[in-house]
Amino acid sequence: MSTTKDAERYFTELTEALRTAGVPEEQITATVEDLRGHLTETGAHPEEEFGPAAAFAAGLGGLAPRPAEPDEQAENWTWTADIFNDVRMLTVHGDEGWEVESLDSLGRFVCRRSTTAALRWEYRREVVTGRRRTKVLAELEPEGWELCGEWMVYGYFKRPRAATAGPAGALEAPPATPLKQLFLSRRGKLALAVWLVVVGSAAAACFIGVLGTGGLAITIALVSMFSSLVTSHLETTKGREEQRRPTP
Repeated sequence: MSTTKDAERYFTELTEALRTAGVPEEQITATVEDLRGHLTETGAHPEEEFGPAAAFAAGLGGLAPRPAEPDEQAENWTWTADIFNDVRMLTVHGDEGWEVESLDSLGRFVCRRSTTAALRWEYRREVVTGRRRTKVLAELEPEGWELCGEWMVYGYFKRPRAATAGPAGALEAPPATPLKQLFLSRRGKLALAVWLVVVGSAAAACFIGVLGTGGLAITIALVSMFSSLVTSHLETTKGREEQRRPTP
């Protein structure tokens, strides 16, 4: 049974979470009044009926940047990282207010950041192949996680930090848009260095006449193919290791 004190505390927290996200006051008032009427009819406890206030607000969509915001008023940025560095960089950029909207055909994170109500974002990566996909979605979606992109065997999920941190999930002074677009780990840098050395050596051999233009093209193609195969193998192996771990 809900008490007046419990309901007031719950709706105060819900109101603050929605207000932090920049939701219009009239929309907040209408939503809260509808929920109050529902509790009056059922006599249920608000947290038992709707769940934690911040998480419930996220489910209502109130904690995401408003869709009506014109594109020209939002910042846009695209970046990428290797498989050993993506989760760490998602955490860094999510804390700076960058929301991943999708992954493009090259595996880059396509992001936007609201200029009127920037929020901090949380991210996680899960293996979503085969039967595991349904299981992962069933476990994460009720917690406010949303699938925002897929690459190879991985699915990337986002959630506004306000879903767990409440008003602390808002970002008052977003930092400047990063100038970099590529974030490599040590392994990624090593692989790139090897590629550059091999291709550079082939280009030098072509220049002095040891290797013809056709040979240079074949060398670059073979090195690129080998690099792709190694990267794919590493991603698949790491994905299988993560798949063996139980989902938190």
